[in-house]
Amino acid sequence: MSDDRAQRGGQDRDRIDVREDHELRHWSKKFDVTPEQIKEAVDAVGTRASEVELYLKGSRASSNADQEARGGP
Repeated sequence: MSDDRAQRGGQDRDRIDVREDHELRHWSKKFDVTPEQIKEAVDAVGTRASEVELYLKGSRASSNADQEARGGP
């Protein structure tokens, strides 16, 4: 996404900009993972949200909610 939150073009919605705190919060909540996991996934597969989602589904054994219930990662 771009810095302009009003801009919602197709490419803008499909990309994750880990430099933007609001985007980390959005995607972390959407995928139920930590911001650190979002950053790791973007480093591994790039900024495309669909690829990040697939990576996260394949690489994690539990959701963020599961980790919090156990008291940490």
